[in-house]
Amino acid sequence: MTVRNLRRVVMSAVVVATLAACGGGDPGANKQPLDNFTAEQIYKRGEYELENGKRPKDAVHYFAEVERLYPYSDWAKRALIMQAFAYHKARQYDEARGTAQRFIDNYPGDEDAAYAKYLLALSYYDQIDEVGRDQGLTFQALQALREVIEQYPDSEYARSAVLKFDLSFDHLAGKEMEIGRYYLKRGHYTAAINRFRVVVEDYQTTTHTPEALVRLVESYLALGLTNEAQTAGAILGHNFQSSPYYQDAYAQLRGRGLTATPQGNSWLTKVYRQVIQGKWL
Repeated sequence: MTVRNLRRVVMSAVVVATLAACGGGDPGANKQPLDNFTAEQIYKRGEYELENGKRPKDAVHYFAEVERLYPYSDWAKRALIMQAFAYHKARQYDEARGTAQRFIDNYPGDEDAAYAKYLLALSYYDQIDEVGRDQGLTFQALQALREVIEQYPDSEYARSAVLKFDLSFDHLAGKEMEIGRYYLKRGHYTAAINRFRVVVEDYQTTTHTPEALVRLVESYLALGLTNEAQTAGAILGHNFQSSPYYQDAYAQLRGRGLTATPQGNSWLTKVYRQVIQGKWL
């Protein structure tokens, strides 16, 4: 290591140590104004807090100070996207979305705009399991992820956005199944059928479709609607014959002396015709 490089390392360590002393464990209670430090020095302190600190939000203070003290610098732009990341890491999703959107509004053509859009979508996606039966955030996640896919198809975030989009879609189908099972268990067959129908018609590419079909067989048999039950079994057999759900449906139909063949002219018959014509699944 040259003398010059050694001096640079020592100076960087001194700056980080000095800034750490300024923060005193509470970034809002600085003992010395940050005005005396350069944008790069403050930014690097924010990075240090993000990587080594226990509270990601502490890093937000330093990134925000870069923006405040050096608003027209390139460091301010970098600090803004890092604020969004730090908020997200701290699970402060509303703040992460707001900051990411501010970056998009201020720097729409920047190379980090794709990441800002992805981070915004991620802040919805990461809350999906927290929303219970309210699927508003799931729909917002789908919309935001779609924007990443459509606006930045060649970015490194598009593939991840596609995967998360599919998982979000699957989550919505799962919620319909959960409610449908609830009604089915309590003998509310018509209400259950309405939920399973949504899965078959609107979420047919998800992993929940086979179960939705066997639940339709069960529900229609309970109501004595054998044509619909047989047709649901036929769709299941056409697309998921190796699935244990088909074996279940087949056993239920056989127990009534029925076969898994399309009958009548219900909404399921139309779905079956689409399957045979290759327009569905």
